[in-house]
Amino acid sequence: MKLLAITSCPNGIAHTYMAAENLQKAADKIGVSMKVETQGSIGVENEFTEKDIIEADGIIIAADKTVNKDRFVGKKVLVVGVQDGIRKPDELIKKHMNGEVPVLQGGSNKASDENSSKKDKQNPIYRHLMNGVSYMIPFIVIGGLLIAVALTLGGEKTPGGLVIPDDSFWKTIEKLGAASFTFMIPILSGFIAYSIADRPGLAPGMIGGYIAANGSFYGSEAGAGFIGGIIAGFLAGYVALAIKKMKVPRAIQPIMPIIIIPVIASLIVGLAFVFIIGAPVAQVFESLTAWLAGMQGSSSILLALILGAMVSFDMGGPVNKVAFLFGSAMIGEGNYEIMGPIAAAICIPPIGMGLATFLNKKKFQPSEREAGKASFTMGLFGITEGAIPFAAQDPLRVIPSIMAGSMVGSVIAMMGNVGDRVAHGGPIVAVLGAVDNVLMFFVAIAAGAFVAAIIVNFLKKDVALMEASTGAEIVSTEEKFEQQREKDREVVVEEVKKLTDITSLDLINTKLKGNTRDEIIDEMIAKLDSEGALTSREEFKQAILNRENESSTGIGMNIAIPHGKSDAVTKPRVVFGIKEDGVDWKSLDGTEAKLIFMIAVPKTGQGDAHLKILQMLSRKLMDDTFRDQLLAAQSEKEAFELLGEIE
Repeated sequence: MKLLAITSCPNGIAHTYMAAENLQKAADKIGVSMKVETQGSIGVENEFTEKDIIEADGIIIAADKTVNKDRFVGKKVLVVGVQDGIRKPDELIKKHMNGEVPVLQGGSNKASDENSSKKDKQNPIYRHLMNGVSYMIPFIVIGGLLIAVALTLGGEKTPGGLVIPDDSFWKTIEKLGAASFTFMIPILSGFIAYSIADRPGLAPGMIGGYIAANGSFYGSEAGAGFIGGIIAGFLAGYVALAIKKMKVPRAIQPIMPIIIIPVIASLIVGLAFVFIIGAPVAQVFESLTAWLAGMQGSSSILLALILGAMVSFDMGGPVNKVAFLFGSAMIGEGNYEIMGPIAAAICIPPIGMGLATFLNKKKFQPSEREAGKASFTMGLFGITEGAIPFAAQDPLRVIPSIMAGSMVGSVIAMMGNVGDRVAHGGPIVAVLGAVDNVLMFFVAIAAGAFVAAIIVNFLKKDVALMEASTGAEIVSTEEKFEQQREKDREVVVEEVKKLTDITSLDLINTKLKGNTRDEIIDEMIAKLDSEGALTSREEFKQAILNRENESSTGIGMNIAIPHGKSDAVTKPRVVFGIKEDGVDWKSLDGTEAKLIFMIAVPKTGQGDAHLKILQMLSRKLMDDTFRDQLLAAQSEKEAFELLGEIE
């Protein structure tokens, strides 16, 4: 029998290679031919050829992240979590040998498996939404920053707003940014649908998103914005999924995913938006505009509250556009004190969310903190869409928070008689001299941003607590982008061929004294410091603890591999220690850590070094005999000689 296996975990590091090693060992022991493809942070390794797949009798996918199964249609495919690959490799192989694995049908990218059903119970709506958001973020950043740069360097004040002359070079830059924004909603919708129904859902989702974003299909100037895009994505995904589940003749199955499902799903979603969803939305927003116009002069504070709430509710969507167009119309009538509060409210959501990530980092994932910088910058240029990634990920906490902030800012601006003579918002319009009563304008923005930041940080849980409560490790596609950006900034470092290239007798301690995880960490950091591998103990310790807060590095089987990337590290180094009676490291299997490896890598020059080190360790430490030999080491020299086998 010949089997193929794929292993992958959310971080793509230790567990990916542990599962691969255990599956390979189990196959060799049973006498089954096996090839294992790993999909880790380094990339795909040992990739299957077409010949491998044709000759395979079955496939095992041990993964906690989505793995494309299209190439395995017609093969017996068993899908489980990566932990099963580590702990139950014999059982998985025997399921294939006993004929207990279903065949993956054409047009479907799913196999019946316990892990998939478990994931479906872990809030699938959130998972589908996050898939769309992660692909959408780069388009928001590109569009927002290009438009901001163009307006700053090429914008001119006119009675109709801040305008870039058509013959200006900056007009081209603005168009590039606008082009990126046009993809934003379709990408969001498309990848939500892709997450639900796989490839057949992608085209219907993108088409639905495009219709949602273009109100001309159903008589609305503003369109349905990102909220409409989310609706379109889920609608397209579940429609495509329903069609996928329909039983059809075998002759039609091959064309289901490429013709029948996309065409029918696109028609249903498109027609639903044009004739059912879109028309009522258009009527609602026309009524809102008329209502706002009727409020002038009756209660300026109430009007400011309503405008502030509308601007931040959908961040560039139809509700936002109604308020913005109303303010623009008032400029045409010579009333600048309606646009003033709107201009303040426009920038508060992105500035407020950026500020929130600066004030309380524990509430946000690393990728969100990075997005906070871009959000803050976009806010300075009046681009409300900068807050969309935060709102899409956590709408119940973020949207009320930014609405409260925008309402506060809008009211302060109204009371301070702030006027805006151009149809735009944010500090940029004040810098260009378009704002009356500039001091109160900035007071309004600052107050609103702080209110939004404080409320959202109060409502949100700490990242570590959130992960503990869901039992899930959240690793978004944006974090992968950040990892890639770090690789792009890398400098050349020494090539690591075996573990002893980056450790020494001075970095080994076979008699660790600490009784807690943090005491052990301090003890091992002291080793690095004494060898001159650190410029700051505190800074590197924070990097280690930040990684522990994401998820425990106690990988089980009495092993812990704390690791950190930091500018405080001068060269890649590994410290090894033995704690004979063990220490609680919150390991996945509940065992106490006795064999502890601390990996230290420079943040700006590590390349793939830390991943390769983890890969080497993970594979070798699956050997029971080797672990026992390490635990029995009586001296640093004996341990160093054993570590020389890791390569």
